[in-house]
Amino acid sequence: MYNNPHHKFHIPVMGLAYTIDSPVKVAQFGISSVISVVENRLIEMMRKHYYPTIGLPYQPITVHEEDFRAKRITDYLNLVNTIVHAQIEKIKIAAFEKGSEIVKYFDMLPEDSKIKHLYNQMMKTADVKEKNQLEEYLRTQIQPGSIDVNIMTKTDRNNFDQSGELIEDGSDAVAALRGYSQSKLQNSSVIFSAGTNLRLYNYLERCEGFDMNDDGGFTKKVVIKVSDFRSALIQGKYLAKKGIWVSEFRIESGLNCGGHAFATEGYLLGPILEEFKSKKQELINSLFGLYKNAIQQKTELEICNPPELKITVQGGIGTHQEDDFLHRHYQVESTGWGTPFLLVPEATTVDDDTLKLLCDAKEKDVILSHNSPFGVRFHYLKGTSADKEKQARIDAGKPGSPCTEKHLAFNTEFTKEPICTASRKYQKLKMAQLLTLDLSEAEYNRQLTEVLDKECLCIGLSNAAAIKYSETLSKNLNAVNVCPGPNIVNFSEVVSLQTMTDHIYGRKNILANTYRPHMFITELNLYINYLKEQLESDFKTNGLTERKKYYDSFFKNIKAGIAYYHQLPGIAQTFRKLFISQLNNATFELQLLNFQYPFITE
Repeated sequence: MYNNPHHKFHIPVMGLAYTIDSPVKVAQFGISSVISVVENRLIEMMRKHYYPTIGLPYQPITVHEEDFRAKRITDYLNLVNTIVHAQIEKIKIAAFEKGSEIVKYFDMLPEDSKIKHLYNQMMKTADVKEKNQLEEYLRTQIQPGSIDVNIMTKTDRNNFDQSGELIEDGSDAVAALRGYSQSKLQNSSVIFSAGTNLRLYNYLERCEGFDMNDDGGFTKKVVIKVSDFRSALIQGKYLAKKGIWVSEFRIESGLNCGGHAFATEGYLLGPILEEFKSKKQELINSLFGLYKNAIQQKTELEICNPPELKITVQGGIGTHQEDDFLHRHYQVESTGWGTPFLLVPEATTVDDDTLKLLCDAKEKDVILSHNSPFGVRFHYLKGTSADKEKQARIDAGKPGSPCTEKHLAFNTEFTKEPICTASRKYQKLKMAQLLTLDLSEAEYNRQLTEVLDKECLCIGLSNAAAIKYSETLSKNLNAVNVCPGPNIVNFSEVVSLQTMTDHIYGRKNILANTYRPHMFITELNLYINYLKEQLESDFKTNGLTERKKYYDSFFKNIKAGIAYYHQLPGIAQTFRKLFISQLNNATFELQLLNFQYPFITE
């Protein structure tokens, strides 16, 4: 029986605005969620919005204050923490009656929870004494979901003071980590995504709150989002040598996810999870040996037992059967449900127009785009106000966006100072350069499209909260973009938090499609389509031979993944024949590609 009084799923970070205040909405019900803390102006706007809701005056933290980025983050996290704990205290004294928050708290728990079992027993008993005893015990078991934060490690622009001097430890990601570290959050985690950032990891060693407590736990935990076992081992070892324990590796599908997509070389989610399952103890032992030595050198303390290390997974989960299989077969401690929660206003912050677009989204509307200035493929919903605004600027002969935030200003192709590839300045310079090159019409148009595709994400992924709460983030910049995963096409209605939770735990089914491919099949097809696109692109530019080793590895890994799924017990039990048929179709697709591009090793 599931003993954790909380839930078996979490809500991952989405965009900048979409989960910016999710803990205020869901933590009181024991649901964990993740706030992005990179956009400090959005953080400041949320401070302005939430202080009046608790009857306290809003005191601005201006850009003129020293370390204002970290201070804004610290104060906002403390504010959210204050709100959530007040909500919890209110729930604890609520009456166990229909419609109350305390009943909602326990109704939403998974059926195999020990606490849910006692709650059901309390609701059924006619014995007044037993009922009162159970009620009082259940009140003591109410705990908030964790208030976690996400730091995208590569979003780490340097910052300078008014005299142009580099601010020491003042880069975006480092300041965000400092802001989190100095907050009052407890039983909380910082999730690092997008790969290794040695500057950030080195600074982590200096932050308070990440040391082991006397009980072997941590006040603040480190979580790393990874796409494969090797990445977990490398990053985990690096931090362990510094006396930092990674409490969780959060595995995300390389392509079947929302936002930025970090494709693997054809490694599929099932085999990746199998490797983590079979090598978990090996991973713990490898990290603990290094961690133990580092702690002993620092403090002269000898740690006998390794701290807890969790394996969790997210990316494209859409049914109770899938969720249950991930827990049972791969023994993951939690599953991440992101994209479907964009349709739950009780959990996420989405403006009304974007919410309607999400509800109406069809497969053709969700693309693996080149829109991100980050230079990484990006799942994107077409038809947003930002999409339309971008096209209007192009049509007017003024492509590119005003660059007010500069979080993704990394390009130095034309300028000494880094600029963003979505900015008006960069696109004007790049378009002028293209005209000087002796390109064919087809190649010119291809490169031009690649330039014009880039879109401002700093404002676009933040504006939903500004619109929803009638605030102003950036004057005269009101466009919104959104980055759901392909899974959004399977959900078409706005639902309550209770309803979505019931869907996750198998108490209801809210899927829009009568048939939805299994998440493993969806990811497999995404990888094959991605491979096709890569091959076609390299074929046009005569780059196939140079990347032969890459394509050999990609084919090999996809084939191994298909073979693994063929023998995977207990998967897709209700439509096993169809699952196998789709694996065979994928094999046929690979054979066609091998025939079309015979230079690749069979």
